[in-house]
Amino acid sequence: MSRVSVEELQELERRYAMPTYARAPVEFVRGEGARLWDAEGREYLDFFAGLSVHNLGHCHPRIVAAIAAQAGTLAGTSNLYYSEPAMRLCERLAESSLGGRVFLANTGTEASECAIKLVRKRAHERGIAEPEIVSLDGAFHGRTLAALAATPKLAREDLFGPLPRGFVSAPRDDPEALRAAVNERTAAVMIEPVQGEAGVFPIADEVLVAARAACDTTGALLVFDEVQCGMGRTGTLWAYEQVPARPDVLTAAKALGGGLPVGAAIISAQLGDGLTLGDHGSTFAGGPVAAAAALAALDLLDDPELLGLVSALGDRLRSGLAKLGAVAEVRGRGLMVGVTLADGADASEVAARALEQGLVINAPGESMLRFLPPLVIGEAEIDEALERLAGALP
Repeated sequence: MSRVSVEELQELERRYAMPTYARAPVEFVRGEGARLWDAEGREYLDFFAGLSVHNLGHCHPRIVAAIAAQAGTLAGTSNLYYSEPAMRLCERLAESSLGGRVFLANTGTEASECAIKLVRKRAHERGIAEPEIVSLDGAFHGRTLAALAATPKLAREDLFGPLPRGFVSAPRDDPEALRAAVNERTAAVMIEPVQGEAGVFPIADEVLVAARAACDTTGALLVFDEVQCGMGRTGTLWAYEQVPARPDVLTAAKALGGGLPVGAAIISAQLGDGLTLGDHGSTFAGGPVAAAAALAALDLLDDPELLGLVSALGDRLRSGLAKLGAVAEVRGRGLMVGVTLADGADASEVAARALEQGLVINAPGESMLRFLPPLVIGEAEIDEALERLAGALP
């Protein structure tokens, strides 16, 4: 098949694709480590990593080898039969985190849906007829209907309503308001320890402690959504390892699959079986190829030396960003970094100019930029990215 131009791809999009994405006029055709190349052979430094999917960079040889070996042996049968990669992945996820049971899914949204079903079932078992789930302003938990209802900014009744009932929101920076939102009807409090889509906002320890205490008082469950901030992104394998609150339920996805679609909902041992026969299911979840890739990714990311470098490189990136004149605020943890630009700077325009400079970044808001580089970058690539960014700032 002959290669088509970006203009031809845009015409195909206009003709056949639902216009749900604001795509940049670039087609990436090859990747290696923290580098991407477009169809014209131009090289880019990737500081977005496919939205925190490629935490180990592009085409890591051990992940590629795991995918190829499994694809050449057996791509899948069904969850009605056993698969060693899937069972090994459940074991690895449980033993590296909460110690209980695991439901494998394909995406972060599916992991959220599983968690929502699980906490509602648990609430019904406690005699709560109409359970509620509390999430924080600025949260993002997915785009299916229940996950959307837990995502205050996107929960548009005018577009998608009626949305499922039983979801309430609380301020992300007010422990007392969070405590007040939790009551005898609360099934769970659902929190991203570091909010990603909002522009990278670490949730304060006192808010997390308040959430844990409120759940303990009422019998509700604490759910941590680590779809974006997990898998080493913040300098530990799981973000909760750095905060003074341990969740009852943990959701993971994005980088979990090493580039392939894998999600998971993990529960603590205290929750027993969680969901049982007939409660939930997924045709493709835990497929051998994706599970093999996830196992390889976990082997590589659960490395104290690498995770230590993530923290150090994150410090270097944040320090460098703070020195740029157009940057008003820098936030983040590890290599999950967000900035607010000075008044008058348009983040989308900066991101577009950065792309022209050969730097891939993201603008999650009008005045905010997000940096999610692969965790395998080095100091020289941090400095190179800062130099390219400086050329894109007003």
